[in-house]
Amino acid sequence: MNSGDYKLARSNTQWSLQPEIEMKFAHFLINQAVDAAFCLGENAQFLYVNDATCRMTEYSREELLSMRLQDIDVDFSLHNWSNINSEGSLTFKSRYRTKRGRIFLVEISISYVKQQDIEFGCAFVREISDEIVELSVQKWTDGLRDAKDNLQQEFSQLKSKEIELEASLSLLRSTLESTAIGIVAVNSEGDILSLNQKFVDMWQIPESLILSKKCPRCKAFFENKLKDPQAFNRLIWEVSSQSDFESYDILELKDGRVFAHYSKPHLLDGKIIGRVWSIWDITESKQTEEALRLNAVRFRTLAETTDTSTFLIQGTRLCYINPAVEQLTGYTKEELLTGFDLRRLIKSKRRRQVRKQSEATNFEYQEMNILTKSGTERWLACAVVMLDGVLDFGGKPVEMIAGIDITDYKYAELGLNQALEQAKQLSELRARFLSMVCHQFRTPLNIVSFSNSLLKEEVDKRTQKKIQPLLDHIQKATEQLGQMLDDILFFSKAEAEKINYEPKPLELVDFCNDLVAEMQMTISKIRINFVTQENSLTACIDKKLLEPILKNLLDNAIKYSPSGITVDLRLSCENEQLIFQVEDRGIGISALDQQRIFEPFYRGTNIDRIPGTGLGLSILKTLVDLHHGQVSVESQLGVGTTFTVTLALIKSEFSSSEL
Repeated sequence: MNSGDYKLARSNTQWSLQPEIEMKFAHFLINQAVDAAFCLGENAQFLYVNDATCRMTEYSREELLSMRLQDIDVDFSLHNWSNINSEGSLTFKSRYRTKRGRIFLVEISISYVKQQDIEFGCAFVREISDEIVELSVQKWTDGLRDAKDNLQQEFSQLKSKEIELEASLSLLRSTLESTAIGIVAVNSEGDILSLNQKFVDMWQIPESLILSKKCPRCKAFFENKLKDPQAFNRLIWEVSSQSDFESYDILELKDGRVFAHYSKPHLLDGKIIGRVWSIWDITESKQTEEALRLNAVRFRTLAETTDTSTFLIQGTRLCYINPAVEQLTGYTKEELLTGFDLRRLIKSKRRRQVRKQSEATNFEYQEMNILTKSGTERWLACAVVMLDGVLDFGGKPVEMIAGIDITDYKYAELGLNQALEQAKQLSELRARFLSMVCHQFRTPLNIVSFSNSLLKEEVDKRTQKKIQPLLDHIQKATEQLGQMLDDILFFSKAEAEKINYEPKPLELVDFCNDLVAEMQMTISKIRINFVTQENSLTACIDKKLLEPILKNLLDNAIKYSPSGITVDLRLSCENEQLIFQVEDRGIGISALDQQRIFEPFYRGTNIDRIPGTGLGLSILKTLVDLHHGQVSVESQLGVGTTFTVTLALIKSEFSSSEL
């Protein structure tokens, strides 16, 4: 819009002003404004300023219209004026300088205007220095408040640290009072600053005594307690509290006690301010030390006079031997104790387990093979023990070996082993001989049995009554002889250890029921009663060995019991063990016979004419041993007998293979 567009005309109820009048009103209005206002042309040249701008800058209108904005704007170069053209308007803060040089803060809002190809900027400026002062006062007030809060927080922290320090001091006092060492702190003037009750108790200090180096009574008190007061004065009393060396001394009291004394300077910021004494009672330690010294003398005296070879070994070298070692090995003491290689002396050693040796025993038994200087071998039975701290050898543990010569015994043992090996070979020869004999007897025995059967079939009925009993006797004798040969053959195999133990899972309740039923079919006069609390019991066991064990016991019970009597077979399981019991009510076994009942070919003295080989129970004992079990007997003459077989309960084949 240009000035030519303005005309005084009436439209409805409004009047339009002429341009000249409107310009006057605008000029009057802008100069009455409180805030500074001005227009800027190219290069920020002032094109127009109002009265407030002149008052603010202290320049006249004519002066300002000849100036540019950067002449009064201190921060002119800091602003990005190009943003005005792109954004249209901008508000920011800057600092202005008056004609007299006062610098103040302003807030400026400037707008970009383009009118009829004329570009200029219109700015409104307001001084905000008072706001800064108020803000500074507010910041100062807030700073004081923050400082107050910080002071309160620091005070709380100091109070907390004071409480912690008091707790630490209380803990320190409790620690000093609970320690077994007497502790005293002395200042640079020699006055005792602090001490614990243990120090008072150790020296038996009366309450009336003033503890200070300046007190003659205090010095006299300590001197009266000690055997050597001069040493006490020299080592403790006369030592300056500001001395920088540490000391350790032994004090002997008149009452027989011995104190160890240690003192060191106490430093604060690198400066000595006193000393700290530590005193503890070592009376028992001294007595122990003396006892150890006496024991060492006694040990040496004993070792030098005994016939037992005694070595003390530290690491890989000998540090002591007695004369018996010299006599045993042929080496002199000088040879053995001077860089001697132990491997030349000890060829081998083997640990021996001693029956009923307590687990708390701190030594072990070993057998050592010694090579003497002459090249002969000797054997020693040794007790080996570690002497850790018992004897002083530089603070290192020492192994003591005390051995007796068992070379003759070892040779005798070797001879015995050879004899046992020969006996084993003879046993195998006997087993082979018995096996051969049994097989040789079996053939004619079979012929007799077969012939007897034919004679029974061909016998005349008229002579049957006379001949039949004789044939029955032949048949019974043949069966007994066959059973005897079977027992002898089985016994020879068991004795020669040719019976293999092959455990497999077996349901024992069913097995016992089947065994009883099988035997009951051939026996009518005696009843076998099977008793068990188990509904089902499976264990890994060798069936071919268990069957003759139970059959043997049941056969004996039936053989030595009168007709009409019941024989009991019991099966139970207790504490991971299988228990088989066979109880009869027969003739019983005497106490003397019970001691030999498991020997081969031995029979009881009260069996009369009851046939048997005396091998049954011996075979049974061997089979039970193969199961790593036990067999026992309880009997009373005329009452009955109970045999008990106990076997380990093994529930898997893997476990049984480990036996």
